[in-house]
Amino acid sequence: MPELPEVEVVRRGLAEFTTGRTIDAVEVLHPRPVRRHAAGPDDFVARLKGQVFAEPARRGKYLWLPLESGDAVLTHLGMSGQFRVQPVGAPDEAHLRVRFRFADDGGEVRFVDQRMFGGLSYSESGAELPPEIAHIARDPFDPLFDPEAFVAAVRKRKTGVKRALLDQRVISGVGNIYADEALWRAKLHYARATETLKPLQIREILRHAHDVMAEALDVGGTSFDALYVNVNGESGYFERGLNVYGQEGSPCPRDGRPIRREPFMNRSSYRCPKCQPVPRQVRW
Repeated sequence: MPELPEVEVVRRGLAEFTTGRTIDAVEVLHPRPVRRHAAGPDDFVARLKGQVFAEPARRGKYLWLPLESGDAVLTHLGMSGQFRVQPVGAPDEAHLRVRFRFADDGGEVRFVDQRMFGGLSYSESGAELPPEIAHIARDPFDPLFDPEAFVAAVRKRKTGVKRALLDQRVISGVGNIYADEALWRAKLHYARATETLKPLQIREILRHAHDVMAEALDVGGTSFDALYVNVNGESGYFERGLNVYGQEGSPCPRDGRPIRREPFMNRSSYRCPKCQPVPRQVRW
């Protein structure tokens, strides 16, 4: 599933193409991607016709396209959602679900989703922050993110440190990939009990999470397959820079021990058994 860097890459691509443009028509080719719009596809289409996009925004893994009216189109990419920018008349993608056309006839935006876990919905008064995601914490790239509040929240959680990093009420945008990479950089096991961490250690984890996501953003994010691409259909290249995630059996870049993959929350965690040993106190 795309994490913060991948969603930010998409946001930047959409910003160049949609900001200030008037929607001429919306076509919903499959109802499932707009299932969260309770009034249905026809109402979704009617509300958007003639509206003007402002600059796209993001919080964590959520992306929204503000409208000059004060409302917004809230989106989540899910596992395979993509926004694609195409010339008018270009062949349709195999899994095209929603199409946005503009009054100036200068290309179109398409929402493509093979597995259809992602979706779009119309958010009233959602231009600044859609109320549907008001409970989502700020992410480390947000200018108003409070590092000390994050430190305090982690220490209060009484859970494993990776679970805290994945808790979108504590910090948003960090998913499985970048949590594993940040914890490897911090030399911490993913099940280390949060209440045993010193504030300095939590700040270090935060710094590593920020840095690894910034590095990924610089190269377009992490693409393991064709399900994640930017708005021009291009893959990201951070997979080449991953130290532990997806590297089972490969030597740890620090000490050469084979990287382990272990079950975690119905997914996997990757760690080095030497520099990320199981601590005395754990919370799985």
